[in-house]
Amino acid sequence: MASGRRKDTALLAARAGRYREHASPPALRRHFSRLWSHALHDGPPAMVAIVPDGYCDLLWIDGRLIVAGPDRTAAFPIIRPGATVIGARFAPGAAAPWLRTPLSALVGCSVPLSDIGREDTAEFEARLGDCPNPSAAMALFSRLLEEATRHEEEPARDAAVIFAAADGARPVSGLLDRLGMSERQLRRRCHNHFGYGAKTLERIRRFQRFLDLCRRSGTIPLARLALEAGFADQPHMTREVGELSTLTPAVIVDQLSMRKRAD
Repeated sequence: MASGRRKDTALLAARAGRYREHASPPALRRHFSRLWSHALHDGPPAMVAIVPDGYCDLLWIDGRLIVAGPDRTAAFPIIRPGATVIGARFAPGAAAPWLRTPLSALVGCSVPLSDIGREDTAEFEARLGDCPNPSAAMALFSRLLEEATRHEEEPARDAAVIFAAADGARPVSGLLDRLGMSERQLRRRCHNHFGYGAKTLERIRRFQRFLDLCRRSGTIPLARLALEAGFADQPHMTREVGELSTLTPAVIVDQLSMRKRAD
């Protein structure tokens, strides 16, 4: 568990600037489920918490393409105030073949795409570096990804099924017969495509359900939030939310409701 100071001062990434996302164009959708941009506020740097969501992202930031691997717990990167980050979120099962790397090797890491060995990285970075503004960079980023994925193999379908089960609060272990896998095979597939096992993925997606409820629910009592998100009870929610984010549920509700009022 992180220190009390971090709990008191960390700011959810969504509260640290203007975050916008939209569905990928059809040509990209098999490999990237979302495109997004995050314009950070100017002013003194804040301690920004990027919480786990079960995904891997490709980022364009400060003139470089970066792979942000899946996280088990909150990350606290140092990001320049006023920076704009452009990102593409890999669809479940798409990242490992696209990167030629099992995601278990990228857990908790941010790695330059060039270090992973994509031959087109230098060309893409040069072209993006010539963009006059973030809007132009976003449009070009999407086109470059379409070029890069044109000949990529199809993402693993079983990864999408596993992710959907975790996202829908259904035990992933119940898919073994449907997928024709043993528990050992399931564990290996999860580590390859998500970076960790099914139980960790389920914990993270339950935490994300809690965040979605906080954004939509207004002033629902914490005990009810816990049950609707799928926790056993409020103490269970408090423990899990703290371990995954270093924040308390009350702090998260307050931050997300502040964002709702601002919007």
